[in-house]
Amino acid sequence: MSQSNNPAGNLLTGPTAAYGQWVATVPADWSNESRHKALRAFIDVLAVMVPGARDEATETIFQVVRHWGDGPATVFGHEQRLSAPWAALINGVAAHALDFDDNFDPAKAHATAVIAPALLTLAEVENAHGRDVIDAYIVGLQILCVVGQGMNPYHRSRGWHATATLGAVGAAAACARLLKLDADKARNAISMSTSLAAGFMSQFGTMTKPLHAGLAAKGGIMAAQLARGGVTAGPETLEGPNGMGMLMVGPDRDSLREGLKGAAEHGQTLSFKTTDIGTPLAIDAHGLKVKRYPNCGSIHRSLDGLLELKEKHKFTEADVADVRVRAPAAHLANLMYHDPQKPMQARFSMEFAVALGLVNGAATLADYEEGAIFKPEIRAAMQKATLESVDKLESEFPTEVIVTLTTGDVVETRVAMPIGSKANPLTDEQLLRKFRECAKPILGNRLEATEAAILNLDSAAPVWELMQHFRP
Repeated sequence: MSQSNNPAGNLLTGPTAAYGQWVATVPADWSNESRHKALRAFIDVLAVMVPGARDEATETIFQVVRHWGDGPATVFGHEQRLSAPWAALINGVAAHALDFDDNFDPAKAHATAVIAPALLTLAEVENAHGRDVIDAYIVGLQILCVVGQGMNPYHRSRGWHATATLGAVGAAAACARLLKLDADKARNAISMSTSLAAGFMSQFGTMTKPLHAGLAAKGGIMAAQLARGGVTAGPETLEGPNGMGMLMVGPDRDSLREGLKGAAEHGQTLSFKTTDIGTPLAIDAHGLKVKRYPNCGSIHRSLDGLLELKEKHKFTEADVADVRVRAPAAHLANLMYHDPQKPMQARFSMEFAVALGLVNGAATLADYEEGAIFKPEIRAAMQKATLESVDKLESEFPTEVIVTLTTGDVVETRVAMPIGSKANPLTDEQLLRKFRECAKPILGNRLEATEAAILNLDSAAPVWELMQHFRP
């Protein structure tokens, strides 16, 4: 039986086929709450894409890519338009360049910085409307979730940057949904995306890290469009002996079988009931971690804890002798820059973030500009930070912040979830405030109209109407 004729709910052998079936057939009857959460993700990512389009990494990459072919798709911050894959690449870089975009725990990835640029770009050139984009985002996030749960924590601990690797899979699923591909072609798009998925954590602190998000967004569009055109791909590329699980997880690849949603053992065969793949729905059950600070998410629990202590005990930087941060090893592994020399490196420096908290009581976009990272008072305060790695998962060990004052007194706190997470989310108004603060210096008197267009995304309005607000 052709999978495209396999009724939803039937058992299919293997996740690649089952996920293609689910992407093609799951009804778009999401709750208003789920759709609103998806809209919030777009508000957040568009907030950071506006200034991100002016970042050095984005501009440098654009100056190369701009010569590779014009097309119909908007490139944030530029008059020139490019073909959809190249525009998605630049827009994905803009979304991730400032490290101010959301985190998605199940995949250990920056989800929206990949999926949203891919969907907005593809929707613009396909003349799709916003309601379809919201639907496709929820679907793509779900596939990113279930694949991420099967691959992690081993995938990340081996040094893969999941935003690049798993992000390409989520983007391909989302784009397949937007293009309304049948089950066979959706499966091919998901499978093909694994051949476009790559990226190492060794690139953190360089321009190549945000390039990872752009490449994954580009890969998602390419995989879906190629699948639509009839290009075929392996039927077991997630789970097979030479598939993503073996190559990107390794000896622990059985976790791929255990972690994937909708799975059931039938003898020696792992089968999937497609109706289970969307239960629970990731956007509701896990949510997204919206960032309060423009730096690596591995910093946020520590900085939240430090600012909490500073507010509670009313100390200043001069009152502090030492700040000791005890954090999960996976967090500190991301923060490899102890003496950052560039803004991108500073975003991956716990010492720099601690200094900002002590001296400024905050971490803002301005704090990560070129001249700001060498301020003498920040450099001096960095010396007060002491880091201790704890060999436990972040879900097992809340980050501890222990401040020793010059009086000898010690104050401390533990933070399990950062502000902006599902446990402690930003309100809608706080999220819109983030958008205004990020975008107003660039959009100026266009801010109000742009905000209104974003808030109208989940409607029958064509996406090109929204995208025109982000050109000069």
